[in-house]
Amino acid sequence: MPEMFDKHGGFRHLHSFTLATIIQLETLRFCRRFLTYDGRLSDTKVYDPKGRQYDQMTQAARSGRQNIIEGSERASTSKDTEMKLTDVARASLSELRGDYEIVILDRNQLPWSVHSPESKAINAISLDAPHFKDDMICESAKHAMEQRKKYARWLDSNDSIIVANAMLIIISRAMNMLKKQIAAQGKAFEETGGFSERLMTKRIEARDKDKPLAPDCPLCNKPMKQRKSARGDFWGCSAFPDCKGTRPI
Repeated sequence: MPEMFDKHGGFRHLHSFTLATIIQLETLRFCRRFLTYDGRLSDTKVYDPKGRQYDQMTQAARSGRQNIIEGSERASTSKDTEMKLTDVARASLSELRGDYEIVILDRNQLPWSVHSPESKAINAISLDAPHFKDDMICESAKHAMEQRKKYARWLDSNDSIIVANAMLIIISRAMNMLKKQIAAQGKAFEETGGFSERLMTKRIEARDKDKPLAPDCPLCNKPMKQRKSARGDFWGCSAFPDCKGTRPI
């Protein structure tokens, strides 16, 4: 019998969360570095007169990370909510990916092909497994910064197109991880059910413990059922009306 509450709150151990942290930090940095508000033409910056692109990109990046957190924390009582929030995280990152794509197209360039040396190099990067001791928040942040160094060659570039292309690939990797998480969450739900199903099972078990053990019928030896009459409760044969055996309670 599965436990009443699912495990929850383990999001800091997920590679998807590590990448989502990098994505949010680098999106904030990208917007500060490469968006401009003064209207002057620039080959390196994107004109964002009202700050809307800055707001939408940073909010999409935040939603990607925060919904992983919330989904993980809600897992204890609602597997359905966990899946939905993980899917929201994935959708938010997809929106952000579209913004980076437009940044590249707006400069009359194309995103890197998946067959390009740059794409292959970034996709070949593997993340280290996190090892936390007793300072989860600090150690998790340190882990994300250490993993960020693996992408520094592209993220620290002064060319916005290189940074945007690198972000496209990193975001796609995070989205693929989240897709696999949703599939695993769905499989776990099929196998063990959700909190509501387990709660009902527990309630039925508790109710059945208070019931007396049903005896066998004295006439046919089949199990009996507790029944009611004007005189009170009694045991009646489960084969009734074919068998009319009874016992007092």
